[in-house]
Parts: sequence; structure tokens; C-alpha cells
Amino acid sequence: MNDNAMVRTSSSGVVMIAQERNRQVTAHGFDGARDDQYVHHELVSAAVHYALNDGWGRRFWPSAWDARYDQKANDDRITQLAKAGALIAAEIDRLLRAPETPER
Repeated sequence: MNDNAMVRTSSSGVVMIAQERNRQVTAHGFDGARDDQYVHHELVSAAVHYALNDGWGRRFWPSAWDARYDQKANDDRITQLAKAGALIAAEIDRLLRAPETPER
């Protein structure tokens, strides 16, 4: 099983999203402190990239992010959607940590 393979121990999408978010933090160090740097919608853009099928999503990959982290082509559709959900969860957490702003 490669690093991108999702362990399917549950039929719950919520559990798979939580597992993916945990993998992002533990395997790659993409924790809250790092996420707090992304104030220009990078997390949401990457989530859209993973959520949209094939070529449509490519234009949403954040230009400032290293392309090697884009593993969409290596993932099956369920894993792509779990990654999209985990990135949305990371953005929600980032906004919850942020000071009160109109964006929040």
C-alpha cells in the first residue's frame, strides 16, 4: 500500500476524511501552524482540485504549492474526495483559530 492509499476500515466518509486529515498532519507535518499561513484560499483551492474530476480541477491547484504534493493522479476517486474533505476541514479549523474577521 502506498502513502496515498486510504485504509478503508469504515464505510463512513466522515471517518475517511478524519483519517486523511490525520495522515496529512502526521506523515507530512501539515498541521494547524502550517495551515495558518494559507490566507489566500489555498486550502480551499486544493480541495476543489481534488473534488473536481480530471482536467477541471487542475487549474485550482495553488500556484505557490509544490506540484509534488499533488497526488490526485495516483488516487482513486474515494481517496480524492477524502483528501478534498480533509482540506476543507483544515480550512474550517484555520478560520476557527483566526481572529474575528468578515471572512469568518
